[in-house]
Amino acid sequence: MTSRLVASFAAAVVIASSLSGSAASRPPKFQYELFTLPNGLTVVLSEDHSAPIAHLQMWYHVGSKNEKPGRTGFAHLFEHLMFKGSKNVEPEMHTSFISGIGGQSNAYTTDDETVFWETVPAQYLPMALWLEADRMATLRIDRNGFVNERDVVKEERRMRIENQPYGRLSEILYDQAFTTHPYKHPTIGSMADLDAASVNDVRDFYQTYYVPANATAVLVGDFDPAQAKELVTQYLGRVPKADRPVPRDIPKEPPQTRERRVTVETPWPLPAVIVAYHVTFDGHPDSYPLHIASKVLSDGQSSRIYQELVYKQQLAVAAFGGANLIEDPNLFYAVAIVQPGRAPQDAIDALIKELDRLKSEPITDRELQRTKNQFARDYILGRESNQQKALQLGHAVVIHHDITTADGEFEIFQNLTVEDVQRVARTYFTPENRLVLTLMPSGKPNAGASRLR
Repeated sequence: MTSRLVASFAAAVVIASSLSGSAASRPPKFQYELFTLPNGLTVVLSEDHSAPIAHLQMWYHVGSKNEKPGRTGFAHLFEHLMFKGSKNVEPEMHTSFISGIGGQSNAYTTDDETVFWETVPAQYLPMALWLEADRMATLRIDRNGFVNERDVVKEERRMRIENQPYGRLSEILYDQAFTTHPYKHPTIGSMADLDAASVNDVRDFYQTYYVPANATAVLVGDFDPAQAKELVTQYLGRVPKADRPVPRDIPKEPPQTRERRVTVETPWPLPAVIVAYHVTFDGHPDSYPLHIASKVLSDGQSSRIYQELVYKQQLAVAAFGGANLIEDPNLFYAVAIVQPGRAPQDAIDALIKELDRLKSEPITDRELQRTKNQFARDYILGRESNQQKALQLGHAVVIHHDITTADGEFEIFQNLTVEDVQRVARTYFTPENRLVLTLMPSGKPNAGASRLR
């Protein structure tokens, strides 16, 4: 049996034993070392000798919420440009070097962070560190590379957003729900803003956000801690310190004071309706019972809204939702794709009724325990690989600003009560905090006009 299969089997045994009773048993805590280099770079080291590999993640605390008005899509575009070469590495060769030694590499961008990662055989850790240091310090930004990658991102937007049925659903929701905070615009950006971008804009973005003081290196795997610390200092510690502070002037979204109802025409085959509420941020005490409420209400076909709208009332062909709890206050939403021949208003009323039900009556003890068990399962399986461990540690440091939350959230979830869930429902699911969005088929490919009601 391979080491990965052994680990999976062991995890399954732990889960089975943990979840067999009324409460889950706590898995072992992370072992790590956290320190900061003189140039401002934060480093997390966590040993794992289960396989002869090392996983490196470079977290840059910059996402689409850091973009200037009229320059949306920059964070995601820049993720692409980080693979277009540096002083010592030719375009696309970063990925080739890693794959050439049997490793893997990739990156992703969200509203709040951009993360680059490599998984390599342990003896090639110096190479991975050198590659990341080289592009942090000497990234190549020229017009040809910029124009080519901008076209790639525009095509990605067409494929993922514009040419997909209901692909713009989230984009329309956030545009209507936010007035001020940059969560209003999607991470991938708009075509107009991508067209307006210039090489100088990109260079300024790089010099502002891709600096050691805005970066966190998370290393998990088969290494000697003292040696790894020397290697990190040798390569990443040589990147020059930034000569200006990283700006954190994100405009705050003002509180919503009355219910908003909006109808938007879209070129989609069936109407869709969304009921959304502004909620708090990831790590706030209220965020944990909101996670529980999200699972009970909208997680899968056994969830309340799916059972009620799809199976029982047959108002919708699909129903889903969730609590989008990230670095700044965001949304809790529920969506229904309306069944042909049924009225969108009936689906809206049914969604509001299910959300209000969370306020008027506690969820059942069985629902609460099931969601706790699901969290415990995900928590244990989420530590199965070096990459998953690094993600949890990096998220704790960069988004929570507190590495202890990588372990501490387990007890928080296990100690939640049905009263906690009812309390947050009563706090946030109020009429004045509600957006009701109706998306009606227009039959016109370029439709997107909205009207307030």
